[in-house]
Amino acid sequence: MIAPVTDSTPEVLLHLDNVRKTFQMGEVAVDALRNVNLQIYHGEFLVMVGPSGSGKTTMLNIIGGLDQPTSGSVWYRDEDLSQVSARELTRYRRETIGFVFQFYNLVPTLTARENVMVATELSKQPIEVDEALELVGLGQRHEHFPAQMSGGEQQRVAIARAVAKNPELLLCDEPTGALDYETGKKVLRLLVDLKNKLGKTVLIITHNAAIAEAADRVVRLRSGEIVEVHANAHPKPPEEIEW
Repeated sequence: MIAPVTDSTPEVLLHLDNVRKTFQMGEVAVDALRNVNLQIYHGEFLVMVGPSGSGKTTMLNIIGGLDQPTSGSVWYRDEDLSQVSARELTRYRRETIGFVFQFYNLVPTLTARENVMVATELSKQPIEVDEALELVGLGQRHEHFPAQMSGGEQQRVAIARAVAKNPELLLCDEPTGALDYETGKKVLRLLVDLKNKLGKTVLIITHNAAIAEAADRVVRLRSGEIVEVHANAHPKPPEEIEW
């Protein structure tokens, strides 16, 4: 088993410095992000909220190395990701980031175990597949196919797949968005537990502002800008959150 991380000293994992992202829409340039400055700390549970068009997905894509800023810098520890080669950015995605999406993206012809195993092949120090499935409460379902599972179970497989890579940072795009109320809270509890037990840094982007009550810090975006960052002195247990 992996020992939990107990270091209480805040450590900057990622730092966005004056990040701007502009998309060209015909003859019009549209700023999806404008002069964004943000530090993400190792081992924190960070929730990013805002309406559609606020820049949440663009921010996640840049943090995850799926896109590059138009200007500004994205630092992972002492490495400026906005200056690295495509090969180095691929290495960063493979070794550092675990992605969890709203619609699971499981391979339908593979079992739960096989879906998770695919991710471990991309990592230098993966978590053992069966251990990853145990972490998400699916130790008895590893031979089931996605079609034989509920939506909540499929999302748990998707989380196990992300965790099995043993990434430093889990990026979750609306991880409860396709789930019913009770199942959504169970998935949120799972993500909080992964942060607490394994010391993973977890970043969630969501329209669901209530989820922010479980966060260590909350980032609010509007029109491509960060309008507020605040810390929760007492994050709520997911079971106590209503939405």
